[in-house]
This record gives sequence, structure tokens and C-alpha cells, in this order.
Amino acid sequence: MTSHATHLWRLLSWGRTLARHGALRGIERDRNTPPPVRRLARLARFGAWVPREPRYAEAFQAIGPAAIKLGQSLATRPDLVGEEAANNLLTLQDALPPVPFASIRAEIESSFGRPLEELYASVDEQAVGAASIAQVHKAVTTDGRTVAVKVLRPGIRERFTRDIETYEWAAAHLEQLGGEASRLRPRLVIANLKRWTARELDLRREAASASELAEAMAAVPGYKIPAIDWDRTNGRVMTLEWIDGIKISDRAALIAAGHDLRDIAARLVNTFLRQAIADGFFHADMHQGNLFVLPDGTIAAIDFGIMGRIDRRARLWLAEILYGLITGNYQRVAEIHFEAQYVPAHHNVAEFATALRAVGEPMRGKPVSELSVGQMLDGLFAITRDFDMQTQPHLLLLQKTMVMVEGVATMLDPTINMWDVSGPYVKSWLRDELGPEAKLADALLEGVDTLKRLPGLVRRLEEQFPPAGGAPPPPPLPEMKLVQVKGGWFWRYAGVAAIAAAAGAAAMWMIG
Repeated sequence: MTSHATHLWRLLSWGRTLARHGALRGIERDRNTPPPVRRLARLARFGAWVPREPRYAEAFQAIGPAAIKLGQSLATRPDLVGEEAANNLLTLQDALPPVPFASIRAEIESSFGRPLEELYASVDEQAVGAASIAQVHKAVTTDGRTVAVKVLRPGIRERFTRDIETYEWAAAHLEQLGGEASRLRPRLVIANLKRWTARELDLRREAASASELAEAMAAVPGYKIPAIDWDRTNGRVMTLEWIDGIKISDRAALIAAGHDLRDIAARLVNTFLRQAIADGFFHADMHQGNLFVLPDGTIAAIDFGIMGRIDRRARLWLAEILYGLITGNYQRVAEIHFEAQYVPAHHNVAEFATALRAVGEPMRGKPVSELSVGQMLDGLFAITRDFDMQTQPHLLLLQKTMVMVEGVATMLDPTINMWDVSGPYVKSWLRDELGPEAKLADALLEGVDTLKRLPGLVRRLEEQFPPAGGAPPPPPLPEMKLVQVKGGWFWRYAGVAAIAAAAGAAAMWMIG
């Protein structure tokens, strides 16, 4: 087990990096920061040249791969890190210099137990992409197909395991403070990050996700998922069809090729809604570098290491919330939040509806160039504290992806109105899901299923009442031995500074 001293040493060194990039300034200045934490932040920057404007993204990139991933997650959490930090973290690029090809060759050969030449006729030694977890090379298989070969960076699993252990340690100490720290549930933030990265660090799971999404989207025109070469895929290496298209970020090239950018933007939005709302399984890393446009206008997606899932009940609530905000039915949106138990029952539904109106009404009928879904999320986060709403980790990926999709769509078509584009699809899906035929079918299926489960249900009811609420139960959290030093504030608040150093989560003190 890693010692307290080791965790603290790592975190203080990361804190020094954050301080050099000005990323601890907000903690020092905020009136809600406990004095000991403010002193620790000042200590971290002692003797360092601090830039006038904080550079959060650069700081996370300097700390390392695990910090990059957490920084990307925190980019959608202005309630945790403050609006300024969240906006800056949105620019965080998951890119690092590639490792030498000799190391990549060794990874491929050791993972398959075969010489490289038995798998590929040729491999371009120059990486076409290098991220924090893996890098990609263009290759030709022995049977003549052009493919992309994704290979984990050597030693990356061990480094992630080490860093995330320290994040867990720091988050546990932070949560012990109670109050705002407890409501924002930093341990669950880290638990979700740990699960997401575990999937990314096993390329067989990424390949399986790509295969599953391809099946779900097979009937959707104008959207493509590259095929997986399972014979050349394992936990550390994934081989898939090469995508030869224009990066969706290259607006000039798309226009020169004669593509309709408005159509592409609208299709991208509705494809995301199809995945998230209709299927409950969506590509959760839809940034500009992972999307291409083929010669016929088809949108092709790559990189399926981060995928999101939402169960049917939560999807229904989500669709009703979106449609309620689109149509201005804030009373229904408020009722859904109470039905899902996102808002504690002691609050007033009508008061919550009024707060939602203050968020949604300024957005209606305006182009995204003026107001956006990202700003709507910021507004929703701003009212969560007033109504004691706990963080819903199962929706974090969805929020992150919504911001990404909006950014890409706006780049393609600055005049796009996300409400106008998404409204018809959401309305149609709700009509199908909540219409009389759907309700009858659901009732029949539920009745049969209930009869089958009745004996077990009765037995469990005798033992205890089942949990209620719309959010799935939180994942089990690891046992964490906390530092206890009698009468010493340093160790207790070192945990708070630690999580700031490790991942920026303690920057919740930046906001009032």
C-alpha cells in the first residue's frame, strides 16, 4: 500500500506545477477558501514566476496523462472548478510527443508473440497521432488492406494506476470536510475517471465498443464506424479500417470539396441524439480530431475508448428535460427532477421551475453564436447548490459530449440553433416512447417480468426496502485509510490542497 508520505509528495510536486501555471490563484483569492488551504497554495507558488492569466490546460498537460484525462472531465464541471477554469480546460489537447517506433514494434510483437512482419506487410514508422494513452500508425496488412494500428504507450497502465491511487487518497481527504465538498462527491468523480480509463487501457474493450456502436448505427445514413480487424487486435494493440477523409475541423477543405456544412452540422447533432437518447450508448469523445468527412459527405468517427451509457428511464427523463427546455415547459422539467430524485423532496417544485426558467428563457429562439447549450449547462450548475442537488456521475459524460458536439457544430455552422435542430428529433422520439402503443407494450413486458421476479422481490422486501430514485447506485468506493494527526490542521487540509494539485478538483473553492 502506498504510504501517506508518498501520496503527499506526489501531490505537492503536482501542486508546484499548477502554481507555476497560475492555476492555484483562484484558491488563494476566493473568500471561501479556508485559511490553511490558502497558506498551502501560497507555499506551493513560493519563489515561482506566476503568469498573469492562469494556464490550466498547460498545467494539466505538464503533470501527465492521468491529469490530462481528469482535466478533460473537469472541463464540463464549472460547479467544481469555476467557469474560467472550465473554459480553459476545454482547450486541453490529449496529445503528447510519440514514443520511438522501436518501442512500438516491441509492444506489438510481445503482445502477439509473433514478429511484426507476420501481421503487417508494412507499418509507417511515423505516428499519425499520439495521445496520452496510445499512438496510431498507418499500416498495410499481409492481405493488402490499409489499416490504422493503435498501440498503448509502454508502461502507461502502471503510471495511470499509480496516479489514480493518489487521486483517490486526495479525494477521500477532501470529502471528509463535508458540506460543499461532500455534495460535489469528489470520490465519485475519481471513481468514474478510474472506470473510464480502465476501458481505454484495454483496447479489446475499445474494439468491442466500436463494433457495438457500428451495429446500433448500421441503419443510420451518413454515419460510419470503421470495421475492426479482430485477428490483429488484443489488449494492447487494436487494428481497424483506415479512414481516408477530411478532418471535420478543416472547414476550408470541406468547403473546397463541395460539402454542405450546415447539413453536416445538423446530422452530427441528430446522430449524437440518436446515440444518447434512442440507444443509450454513445461516442463520448466527439471532439474535432475524432471526426472525419468522407467524399460522399458521410461523417466517420474514430477513437472509441470513452463511451457513455444511459438506461431507458434516465433517457426518457433526459428527453423530457430537453424538450421541456426547448418548449418552455419549465414546470414539467422541474417535476422530472423531483421524480428522478435529483432534487431533494423538501424543496418546492414551483420554485425550482422558476429557477429553470431563469436559465432556459434567455436561450430560446437565439442562435448558438449568442447563447449555447454549454451556457445552459453552466446555468443549470449554478442553481444546483441552491437546491442541494448532488452531482450525478452517470450524466457527466453526456454533459461533456454535449459541449463537444456543440463546439464542432458551431465551427461548421456558426448560425446553427441547437434547439431548432434537436427539437423535432426529441419530440418524435418522445411521441414514440410515450405514445399509447409504447405504453401498452411496456405494461405487458413489465407485467410478465414482474411475475417472473415476484418470489425474489418478496424475499428481498422482507430483508430491506429497495433503493429509489432515477440515478443508478454509485459504484463501490475503495477503502481509504485517512491521515489522522491529533490537533494538526496541516494533514487534514493537505488533502484539500492535494486534490487541487492532483486534478484541480479542489478548485471548487474558486466559486462562491
